[in-house]
Amino acid sequence: MSSNSRAQRTQGRTPVYINVYDLLPPGKLSTVLWAIGCGLLHTGVVVGEKEYAFGGHDKKGETGVYWMKPRTEPPGGTFRCEILHGYAYESEETINRIILAATEVFLGPSYNLLSRNCNHFTSYLCELLTGKPAPRYINRAAGIGVSLPCIVPNEWIEPPECEDPIDSEAFEEGSRLVQGGRVNDPQYSSSDDAAAESSGDEWGDRTRKTDGVHREGDKLKDKAGRQLPKAERAPVR
Repeated sequence: MSSNSRAQRTQGRTPVYINVYDLLPPGKLSTVLWAIGCGLLHTGVVVGEKEYAFGGHDKKGETGVYWMKPRTEPPGGTFRCEILHGYAYESEETINRIILAATEVFLGPSYNLLSRNCNHFTSYLCELLTGKPAPRYINRAAGIGVSLPCIVPNEWIEPPECEDPIDSEAFEEGSRLVQGGRVNDPQYSSSDDAAAESSGDEWGDRTRKTDGVHREGDKLKDKAGRQLPKAERAPVR
């Protein structure tokens, strides 16, 4: 069955898929980490004919959520698998409202490699759509990095920079930031995000803070000052 036919809404329900990508170069390390459920992963949520993901940028007030054609590999990433996570039973209009609401919660400058990355967004959106969060293993490497920052190798939490400019340009050409106005629905209030940031809980940052994703010279860095690899940058034009 083709991906197009799988993605269609049938019998009043819309399937929600998670596409998983490995950000480590193919080799022994990535194979071992994948086998034990500790891979350095990028994920996107597929609803209908679009795959939604979250990345960082330094444009204040703009969402970091973007969409692309499903199974579009991020720069330096390798497609690993597709997971049928569950179903959304709301109308297409309501589903679109939920996605738009999520874009307001996940702004580009709030990106953090460990505490607020693409996998946090995937879990958040999946829970809104299906009632259950994404599998924990997709973000296990970041969780370990938060808990044991002094002993975790950088390769576990910071993917190597993609050196192929063609790969990066193709990705940016095929993806777009989600566009839409504010969703005035108290169930999905963006003020919840501000409260989480200040309280230092799951969504907050426990390390050195800046005003957000920013540039230092020619490098783009996350809120904690870690270099943001191309695979985790939103396509801002």
